Amino acid sequence: MARPASERLTAPRVLSHLAVMGLVSVVLGVIVAGLAIPFAGVASLGAKTVAQSIDELPEELEARPLAQRSTLLDADGNVLATLYDENRVTVALDQISPRMIEAIVAIEDYRFFQHGALDLKGTVRALVTNQASNSVVQGGSTLTQQMVKLTLITQAETDEERKAATDETYARKLRELRYAIAIEEKYSKEWILERYLNIAYFGDGAYGVQAAARHFFNKNAKQLNLREAAMLAGLVQSPSAYDPTRNPERARERRNVVLDRMAQLNVIEREQADKAKSRRLGLDVQQTRNGCVNSRAPFFCDYVVRYLMEDPALGETRAERKELLYTGGLTVRTTLDVNFQDAADEAVSRHVYPTDQAIGALAMVEPGSGHVKAVAQSRPMGTDRAAGQTFLNYVVDKKYGDANGFQAGSTFKAFVLAAAINQGIPLNTKINSPQSISIREREFTVCDDQPYASSQVWSPKNSTGSGTFDLYRGTTQSVNTFFAQLTQRTGICEPFELAQAMGITLDNPASQMVPSFALGVTDVSPLQMAAAYATFAARGKHCETRPVTAIEDLSGNTLKTYADQCRQVLPSAVADAVNDVLKGVTAPGGFAGRIAPSVPSAGKTGTTNSGMAVWFVGYTPQIAAASMIAGANEQGHWLTLVRQTVGGIYRASASGSGFAGPIWGDAMRAITPYLDPVPFETPARGEIAGFLTPVPSTHGMSIERAQQVLEDAGFTTSVGNAVHSPAPKDTVARTNPTGGTMFGAGDLIVIHPSLGPEPKKKKKKKQQDDDDDDDDDDGRSPGRGRDR
Repeated sequence: MARPASERLTAPRVLSHLAVMGLVSVVLGVIVAGLAIPFAGVASLGAKTVAQSIDELPEELEARPLAQRSTLLDADGNVLATLYDENRVTVALDQISPRMIEAIVAIEDYRFFQHGALDLKGTVRALVTNQASNSVVQGGSTLTQQMVKLTLITQAETDEERKAATDETYARKLRELRYAIAIEEKYSKEWILERYLNIAYFGDGAYGVQAAARHFFNKNAKQLNLREAAMLAGLVQSPSAYDPTRNPERARERRNVVLDRMAQLNVIEREQADKAKSRRLGLDVQQTRNGCVNSRAPFFCDYVVRYLMEDPALGETRAERKELLYTGGLTVRTTLDVNFQDAADEAVSRHVYPTDQAIGALAMVEPGSGHVKAVAQSRPMGTDRAAGQTFLNYVVDKKYGDANGFQAGSTFKAFVLAAAINQGIPLNTKINSPQSISIREREFTVCDDQPYASSQVWSPKNSTGSGTFDLYRGTTQSVNTFFAQLTQRTGICEPFELAQAMGITLDNPASQMVPSFALGVTDVSPLQMAAAYATFAARGKHCETRPVTAIEDLSGNTLKTYADQCRQVLPSAVADAVNDVLKGVTAPGGFAGRIAPSVPSAGKTGTTNSGMAVWFVGYTPQIAAASMIAGANEQGHWLTLVRQTVGGIYRASASGSGFAGPIWGDAMRAITPYLDPVPFETPARGEIAGFLTPVPSTHGMSIERAQQVLEDAGFTTSVGNAVHSPAPKDTVARTNPTGGTMFGAGDLIVIHPSLGPEPKKKKKKKQQDDDDDDDDDDGRSPGRGRDR
């Protein structure tokens, strides 16, 4: 029977076959260091030239650790988010199914355990087969060569290196061979096979066999059965062409080719192959979501990433930190409590809708640790602006978010209240507070008792009536004229510095240390306000907020722990008195009495001028939360909440208790089952100044002696980090709070040991060369004190 025209040996094809025979002779004759040169380009090269080229190549390939995905865990160890450039989880060879190993070896390099870096027999076979069919039917590269190529591609850092790793040139093939020799000499076959299975791309975003097994079959690589292993082994030749999620029929055909090959090589019985071929692919596709947008708590996740990106311990540059975070296979243990997060999300979304001309936000912080337990906002994370989605984080500090903050209104009155009590002003002090009052601003003092440098007249007014009030009623009823006069007595400096110590960012005294400070004209984030009020809940101990407790490497070793950073910034007796006052806000009959949880709580409302933002900051001894609603359009430009429809309700006016308070109340009631009904400490009634004790000076004492002196005075102590100071090494450099300040019995005093005087730094050469409320109005214009 005549052959088809396509199979007839025409004159050109006869000459081609003869050339192949000659080429095979060359290949067999060119053996350098125990390997044969691949067929590409060899016909035009002499053995001497090839040998010289090989000698000039590097002798060893550095096999760097493979990029792996990092995982963020919540406080209970549940996966919160994954971050990666390549979705990969490296596993040891003994954690991979034997069927997977058999399948990949059978289809990619069946003589892998018999040959060296180059399979001469396989190369010649592929050369002849491919030449005879005028196409690439068989590959000639060994698993080692393939692993080398994938390593070079993965480790390429520049476009030039990536091009060199993929170019179809003789130089690339020669370089891969030389590296393959070095790999075979340095590592075992098992190591090479393990790295290959971890570095190979299996398609649909899955790098490495473990990620592929989880993605396509929802199981670990060790659990893969015959048909699953065969399908995955078939993917590596062309992950896109055989992608089972897009081309299931082609994927099945390719899987069956692998099964037939395994039977042909007697790796499995023919009956096993036929049975597996008759079955479906058996996919159970699982999407491994990358980044914060797919997280259960997207803006908390965003906060964690930005927090870590600012940590120099994770790399000298931001680029290095990002590379470690997205390729280092880290386990990041966070402080998030999913029960609190769910409660926060539900409360915010119930009261402010994504497309409203307003932003609702809530942050939760644990007193005594600074652990951030929840971060929620009304606008979801995403790119669909018509649906109200955004990537702007409005809840956290500007350093880790996207907003300058929002004027906090009368929530700042708590700082003036605390300063007044700390200065010995009795809680029963009464101040006549008319409906409105005019005070020359120079009658207020700033630091060093200097008068405020202004001749203007400030005229605050009340929205809650007038009369004579003590510190209890003046605070719970949020009387503006009362606090204007109280600030005259305390001065602005101490409330300002106290707010700073409690976590409020105040870096511009010229515009922030103003007579109206108590009325919250400073921009601040909900997270900062939650942290500040957590200080009251922790009886005057302020802890820096943090969303991370520890970071672990691939092996589970701890890379870094994030310890509590706490210090006593307010005497416990003073904090107890503040708590007792603010309990009146959430008590029956108080502004927030109807929204309070069933456990002991306290709080303060806040409303800014013109209703631009409303607040409620409340707390129990176990959790502090700040809720806020601010008027803002889709571009983030601020506007009033008055006469707006927010959360489906038309608002003719805006108040902290009636608008932001319900968000706080709903969230707190939802988490009440997770809170113990712990009461606040009862303060001494009336004048508490006599209950404070000066902190003894211990500078220069031994650590042991200082501890004894401080504890004899009624304080508790801990030893903090050592610092340079004039004091002799290993003696007390300083304490925090410092000696002479007034604090209550039992308050924490941190002792800082001395490292001795700081060594003189050598000047750099260039330098050397150079040397040769709630229902109230703050009475100010909306723009004053705001960074727009």
